[in-house]
Amino acid sequence: MTAGVLAVVAAVLAGCTSTGSAPGPVPSGAGPLRAQLVEGATGPGAMTHASALEQIADRNGGNRASPGPGYDASVDYVAGVLRNAGFDVTTPTFRFRSRGEQSLIRNVVAQTRTGSPDRVVLAGAHLDSVEEGPGINDNASGVGTLLEIATRMGGSPQVTNAVRFAFWGAEEEDLVGSTEYVEGLSEQDRAAIALYLNLDMLASPNAAYFVQGGASGRGSRSGPPGSAAVGRVLMEEMAATGITAELYPFEGDSDFAPFVEAGIPSGGVLAGDAGTKTPEQAQAWGGQAGQVYDVCYHSACDRVDNLDQTALDNFTNAIAGTIARFATSTEVPAR
Repeated sequence: MTAGVLAVVAAVLAGCTSTGSAPGPVPSGAGPLRAQLVEGATGPGAMTHASALEQIADRNGGNRASPGPGYDASVDYVAGVLRNAGFDVTTPTFRFRSRGEQSLIRNVVAQTRTGSPDRVVLAGAHLDSVEEGPGINDNASGVGTLLEIATRMGGSPQVTNAVRFAFWGAEEEDLVGSTEYVEGLSEQDRAAIALYLNLDMLASPNAAYFVQGGASGRGSRSGPPGSAAVGRVLMEEMAATGITAELYPFEGDSDFAPFVEAGIPSGGVLAGDAGTKTPEQAQAWGGQAGQVYDVCYHSACDRVDNLDQTALDNFTNAIAGTIARFATSTEVPAR
């Protein structure tokens, strides 16, 4: 996609979307890293990692819930992929109490060795599943997308701002992993996060295309100052795949919540869970009106053969382009 075409996309979006507040300057769509990631990162590549996580669940009682052996094996898999790609990887632990027992659970955090550590582009997805199933759409789809982008980027890309990938534990247990991470940051480290991108369920079989960041509304529904700029870039990158996404408020339970509460500019993408697709959405995106986005949400049938591979490919391209644009830009969302 050329810079000229992206400029046309931006102009169209300016006339047809509502962001609740002016997005401010957004980074250019041009640049070699964007071209590299958008062309190289694919849904089939993300699916390879989702399939590996399904196999881990199958070997560990049918799930990857945290705490549990399936989750621990998932942590080892993700950390290994990122180390092999050249990232600096840590697995910080946090304490978690469930059913009267206390456990130590690991997040996985990886950062490029290049780019300013004072302006970090952070993208995250939860790594755990519910106990009822392997959690492939929810959320191996988000994990697989980040791993595909990270491996295509490599640990030492030519970037202005550092890029950090995070994989959260105990999301299905009240967002514990991401909340502990944000609350444990020093004031300086929190200020260094330029923005947060959240990926949660990107391949629902009756897929929607929702973007969070700057949706109409006040307070946390639209996100902290700067979130409209993040949402605008996500909308542009979705449009570059041929999809007109729908701006969606920050509501429900996902790992964006602690970042929004901390005042960090945030955005996100999702393909829908137990909600019902409207006739207007079916006309715009295909699929079945009046049916839920993911009939296998939080159940044993949430497996690879339930995924919409086209949706996964579109979201992978859009997130790749968004990360590249913010990573290589001197323009970051103003708080």
